[in-house]
Amino acid sequence: MSTDVSRGRAWLMATRPQTLPAGAAPVVVGAAIAVHEGVFAPLPALAALVGALLIQIGTNFANDYYDAVKGVDDESREGFTRVTQSGLIPAEQVKLAMAATFGLAILVGTYLVYVGGVPILVIGLLSVASGYAYAGGPYPLGSHGLGDLFVFVFFGVVAVVGTVYVQAAAVLAEPLTTTIPAGTIPAVAVIASLPVAAISTNIIVVNNVRDLETDREAGKYTLAVIIGYRWSRVEYVGLLALAYAVPIYLWAARNAFGPGVLLPLLTLPLAIPVARTVCTRTDGDALNPALERTGQLLAAFSALFAVGVVV
Repeated sequence: MSTDVSRGRAWLMATRPQTLPAGAAPVVVGAAIAVHEGVFAPLPALAALVGALLIQIGTNFANDYYDAVKGVDDESREGFTRVTQSGLIPAEQVKLAMAATFGLAILVGTYLVYVGGVPILVIGLLSVASGYAYAGGPYPLGSHGLGDLFVFVFFGVVAVVGTVYVQAAAVLAEPLTTTIPAGTIPAVAVIASLPVAAISTNIIVVNNVRDLETDREAGKYTLAVIIGYRWSRVEYVGLLALAYAVPIYLWAARNAFGPGVLLPLLTLPLAIPVARTVCTRTDGDALNPALERTGQLLAAFSALFAVGVVV
């Protein structure tokens, strides 16, 4: 390990803290929707938060490890330091940490399965398997243009709806249910998941635009490599538009929400400069901060959205 970076600092880098809002945001929004629907349950919400963060960190470990051992990461890469490729942490230790983190996520998930039954078992196993398959396995999702879809579905729609469901099941259903009880997945949960899904995916978009050239050379076909700079930028702006359209829709089209649900619009002064950077730059000097700011945008948007939903 390099003497310039302490062991603790190296492990912190491996977790990629700038991506953790993607794990927390859906639970924050899901808890707010549960409050709005009168089914908030604090312990299942907390367990969902811990489980989501563990899956996010496990996915980060997997990406760090597999990109290094497959030769995707090298010295020419402009992104944040990868601890496996740089030699800060031995590859086998990162692999072990990945397995342990996913194992802890499954352990937390056993309580959620007790509360939410078979539906949560299926969701949990698919989430862990997909987190591993993002970079590992015989058909890595992130290397075959499916990473964006994976994030949109699992770190957006599934995470928000699953958070609402497990709380509603704790209130409305018996433990270990084998079906989806009536009233546990309100339509508004699916709608409210879309901004989280969109901005979470944009974290991946920035990452892949920054790494487009090196990924192409390494044979890693992210969606950005497949569709190029122009359409990746269209994707980023389009996902932002979707995120900001949802609060407006909930205020305008659903009588259950007041003007407070428009609070996420206050984040537009953060979103616009980041979008401008993504649309005009390809270098790590610009896109590394843009990636962090997209994570900050997700956190701020989700917090204000949650407050607006509850109010």
